[in-house]
Amino acid sequence: MTRVCLIGDDGSSLQYELLSRETARDALSTYDLERPFENSLAVRTVSVGAAVSLLNDLNWYLTRFVEEALVQEPSVSTDEWLSRPLARQLRNGTVEPEATAEFCKVYGVERVDAEYDPSSDDDSGDADSSSNAGGGRTAATDASSADEGADVVGSDDSSEGDRSGTAEPTYRLVEPLFVRRIDGDLPEYDLRDVEKTLVVRLTEAEYTP
Repeated sequence: MTRVCLIGDDGSSLQYELLSRETARDALSTYDLERPFENSLAVRTVSVGAAVSLLNDLNWYLTRFVEEALVQEPSVSTDEWLSRPLARQLRNGTVEPEATAEFCKVYGVERVDAEYDPSSDDDSGDADSSSNAGGGRTAATDASSADEGADVVGSDDSSEGDRSGTAEPTYRLVEPLFVRRIDGDLPEYDLRDVEKTLVVRLTEAEYTP
């Protein structure tokens, strides 16, 4: 399945802006909505063509409320994403999949659930374990889920969809680094200390080192 991930700009609440408007809501109504990052929305589509078409349908909203529109096509890469212009070129056949990897933008992936305090688990005991057996969430299980979801927009893991109505996600994209792949390798992300990174493949025109 081809995935689409929209990252909202700093001045908007992306889910509100899209789902409170009838045209955008109708365009998204056939999809299961996910929220893998802070102020983001992701869906799964059947092909690159369907992904590009969905983005075209949402274009009015993308220009106003979205900072980044990403597409992931498993036949190209299972852990890297395509920018919208590159996905369009791939759909139109003007670029081959193997020619998409040279120019990239690497985001840091930063954890933002600073409210979680591991020491709060010290006195949890059997009572807390028992009380959570019925499916209730605890800070510990949220933290565990967050760890599993760190690569959520870079993997084919559907678990993030189960969290779309919670206070998660607990990760956000920060400070992109423009890089060029040399001999199959990307330079290391060094703009800040992060545990994870997310790679977005770009067109040459988008590449600004």
